[in-house]
Amino acid sequence: MALYGGKRDISLFRHVNRELIGNVISQQCIYYKYKLEETKVNLYGESAGSKYYYRGVILSCLITHEPQSYPDDEFGVQYYRNVDFKFLRDDLLQRNLDFNEDYDKGDYFGADLVPQVGDIIYYYGGYYEVDDIISNQYFVGKDQDYDYAENPINPGLKDFGRDFSVICKTHYTPVDKVQIEKGRING
Repeated sequence: MALYGGKRDISLFRHVNRELIGNVISQQCIYYKYKLEETKVNLYGESAGSKYYYRGVILSCLITHEPQSYPDDEFGVQYYRNVDFKFLRDDLLQRNLDFNEDYDKGDYFGADLVPQVGDIIYYYGGYYEVDDIISNQYFVGKDQDYDYAENPINPGLKDFGRDFSVICKTHYTPVDKVQIEKGRING
């Protein structure tokens, strides 16, 4: 049996991370999930007309961003910025899932969402489209959902380890391409 990485260690790690991300660092964003079934597509698989999103969900996260750049091309000066949003995986799980055995039943975390490429994140007055999802940051080097087989030398390993974070790599997207709010109208 493994010494570290059991349910109590995972619960402690989750509580400390939630406290740091939610109450100490306190960076938040609004996550808009792409509504694929209502968005009409053309022959090339692109959205024809309007894009639709579910209502935004406010999430606590860690945010790291690169410096913005202003390259110019044949259309004029552009604005580029890449931002990484790092979420605690348990905050994205089903809202009623009992993944914390020592929390009261009335105290729920979870947003019922699975991040996917194409979703939109609103942060600091700008919209960012998700390009890539990284979900392989393991506590004690393994994920308990993939225990493969019972280990005869060290039994009980299936209850150890956890996948803790989801990292969304994004790029800045202009307001008129997102279509969540009306952009400036020249007139």
